[in-house]
Amino acid sequence: MKKSIGAITIVFPTPVFVIGTYGKEDQPNAMVAAWGGICCSDPACVSVSLREATHTYDNILENKAFTVNIPSEAYIKEVDYFGIVSGKTENKFTSTGLTPVKSELVNAPYIKEFPLVLECYMLHAVKVGLHTVFIGQIKDVKVEEEGLTKEGFPDIEKIKPMIFNPASRTYYGVGKCLGDAFSIGKKNK
Repeated sequence: MKKSIGAITIVFPTPVFVIGTYGKEDQPNAMVAAWGGICCSDPACVSVSLREATHTYDNILENKAFTVNIPSEAYIKEVDYFGIVSGKTENKFTSTGLTPVKSELVNAPYIKEFPLVLECYMLHAVKVGLHTVFIGQIKDVKVEEEGLTKEGFPDIEKIKPMIFNPASRTYYGVGKCLGDAFSIGKKNK
């Protein structure tokens, strides 16, 4: 029997997105966001929900651009730091030693050391209660070459992205492959 635990913000898995933006005087900034995901196939779009209190919120509105950086497990300490401190008071790149790289496509930085990056132009900002959903059109996806499959697509086992558990406020790695999508279900016919 299922037990009701109320209307809370729980869904599994929840991504660990590091959102890159420029602030005043082109100061690079990055923050961790877990409320987000792909929201459209054509045009290719991703969404991320942010509170107005964040430095990144104003940066996205000002520049109409952001990057979604997917960190590998190796950067858990730096990623958690990005979620602890504010870009209003700290230069997170100086503190972590990570490298901001200016996108050639949108007015936002991405993180050189992270294996997967989405460069996004802001299409819409939709206020929903405490958060604003920023919808970004993906202008390009950049992947470290060693993170690609033979076919040229990102390999989840090589990239080793982190996921977030909002219930316990903990990070996890990705588990084992369970089967091929759009194939394994055919066994039910």
